Amino acid sequence: MATFSRADNSTIGRWWWTVDRWTLGAISLLILSGFVMMQAASPAVAERIGTSRETFILKQMVFLLLAGAVVTGVSLLSPRNIKRLAFLGCAVALILTMATMVVGAEIKGARRWVSAAGVTIQPSEFVKPCFAIVAAWLISESWRTHRYRGYFGAGAIFAAIALLLKSQPDIGMLTVVTVVFLVQLYIGGLHILLVGIGVGGIGAAAVGAYMFLPHVRSRFEKFWYGTGDQYQVKHSLEAFGSGGLSGRGPGEGHIKDIIPDAHADFVFAVTGEEFGMLICLFILLIFAFIVLRGLLRLLKEHDPFIVLSCAGLVTGFGLQAFINMASTMALIPTKGMTLPFISYGGSSAVAVALGMGMLLGLTRRRGREDGS
Repeated sequence: MATFSRADNSTIGRWWWTVDRWTLGAISLLILSGFVMMQAASPAVAERIGTSRETFILKQMVFLLLAGAVVTGVSLLSPRNIKRLAFLGCAVALILTMATMVVGAEIKGARRWVSAAGVTIQPSEFVKPCFAIVAAWLISESWRTHRYRGYFGAGAIFAAIALLLKSQPDIGMLTVVTVVFLVQLYIGGLHILLVGIGVGGIGAAAVGAYMFLPHVRSRFEKFWYGTGDQYQVKHSLEAFGSGGLSGRGPGEGHIKDIIPDAHADFVFAVTGEEFGMLICLFILLIFAFIVLRGLLRLLKEHDPFIVLSCAGLVTGFGLQAFINMASTMALIPTKGMTLPFISYGGSSAVAVALGMGMLLGLTRRRGREDGS
């Protein structure tokens, strides 16, 4: 890895000595793990659908290289420019998410993707990091002015996002965005009674989703009663058991040959079978390290905007990883949510990279001359 003198006053030199290199290294490990896991999981999936064995590997290589560039590029920005990027990104992502309801391709009963020039994008992925920054700014402005206009503004944007995600439908994404927003409201000093009402609203929404959304009811009942088609989950658990402590060895697993989403939602099961529980624990610890280090660095931070932004970003990142790994291990109902940087998917990789770049950019050490 390149080294820089502390006297280096170039943009890259200043970035290197001010960025959180431990978190940057952990993110790099996840990106590298994603490339390795795609080599293990995707060739069999590609053969099954009648395409070249290298198709997913090459695509994911491009996605991960782009993700690495996004992490680095965004982390170079000042908090002020990160805020501007988030507002622009949130506006564009919301417009494209609305477009999915009109021109989006329907896949497995949901309209979450738009295509342009041969590129397919899931715009709601970009709502997560961008809304976390926008909500943090609005809430922090309420701190400074001692008025609740920022809370109402953030609540209005959240309501629009919730309506769009419910209409697609994408309940998993809605759950992540909702939890992140509630965490930010709590940290932002909103009265505990109002936060409790919000939590109660989540419970009511969950009941409503079970009653009125057939696919949600089906997934819950399959999980709770162990009935219906649990083909992928069943083989996922068998893969973890087969892998044991050290795994069957690279390329020796069988789950990738028999389940459709081995390279995407169930890539963690491929990891468990071929590389074993120890590597799964290692990946889990990397996610935990990023989340905990991000939160601990906020203990010395005095800017409410940065505190709220970073708390929202690491909460969303950690929750997404938890949902994927827990559903793969049948601890919660299955949900089509990727494992950050490891599952196949361009929109997910770039959107998560955007959030992590924002986290690194906001937590850089800064002097008085740096813009805020």
